[in-house]
Amino acid sequence: MTPPREAHPVHGHTIFRRRGPLANAHVQSLLASSGLRRAAARLRFPGLHEASSEQILDCGDGVRLQGFHSVQSALPQSRGLVILLHGWEGSVQSSYLLVSAGRLLAAGFDVFRLHFRDHGDTHHLNEGLFHSCRIDEVVGAVRAVQQRYRPRKLLLAGFSLGGNFALRIALRAPTAGIDLSYAFAVCPPLDPGASLTQIEIAPWMYERYFISKWVDSLKRKQALFPHLYDFSSWLRKPTLRDLTARMVEGYTDYGRLEKYLDGYSIAGDRLAGLSIPATIVTSSDDPVIPIGDYHGLGVPAHTEMILTDHGGHCGFIEDWRLKSWIEDLLVERLRRAAA
Repeated sequence: MTPPREAHPVHGHTIFRRRGPLANAHVQSLLASSGLRRAAARLRFPGLHEASSEQILDCGDGVRLQGFHSVQSALPQSRGLVILLHGWEGSVQSSYLLVSAGRLLAAGFDVFRLHFRDHGDTHHLNEGLFHSCRIDEVVGAVRAVQQRYRPRKLLLAGFSLGGNFALRIALRAPTAGIDLSYAFAVCPPLDPGASLTQIEIAPWMYERYFISKWVDSLKRKQALFPHLYDFSSWLRKPTLRDLTARMVEGYTDYGRLEKYLDGYSIAGDRLAGLSIPATIVTSSDDPVIPIGDYHGLGVPAHTEMILTDHGGHCGFIEDWRLKSWIEDLLVERLRRAAA
């Protein structure tokens, strides 16, 4: 197993480091998924919505997941198809997914933006609640995309929890009938227990953001399936730890919070068996993902690790036009993987 490498200039990319307000991890993190950046993305890529078609995927065991497929028109032949995975309580309309999709389409890739269960407007598709150990259905979705479109190359990119899913899918791909060429993960949580603790000790706005989004999601689920769910006792000034523990104990087979969090951990040597080339990018100043988890990570030699000085959580914003350094890195690495 090869330990993670410190971020050095790699193939023309320098360490991401900023001065002034953009050197602040919280500014970076808040801008990453802000409405302002989403609006900027729609101005940069005005045809993205019209180029996307809704798809409902049969993921096995009666599970249905929604996604949006976009076909490139930049090249005579597509370089391949990239499946994009959003973060927890994000969606296919999250700014980082819109920007990534727009850049990849312009670079000659077809794109499939996948919704996890109970994200976006998909709560009606499945009775069961989303949780982060539902890896089988997301593997099923990737396999269904491959079977439906039969791309020349199939590639995967995920952000935050989506990055964690991308790496777990890459681990399973060879035995799941998925011909995956490459995986790209931005700021993935490695040890979910450590990440939960980090959110609790970070400035209050992070925990409040996740609680607010999750509570809204639970209320939507309850309204659709009132015979199955009553979360009213959960929602009185909840903490993120308490909400997660109640979900685990009431609606999963894991029984205990610690067992559930370990169920989607990719810390330590859990990525040692990764046979598919991958790139993992994170920032040393990420306020919600402990950087110490990365220093103890065991990965194969063909897994590229990039650790930057600045960037916050999935930010890496270069300037006040809200362009991200990750955009260029993602396109460059996917072009190379599809060559």
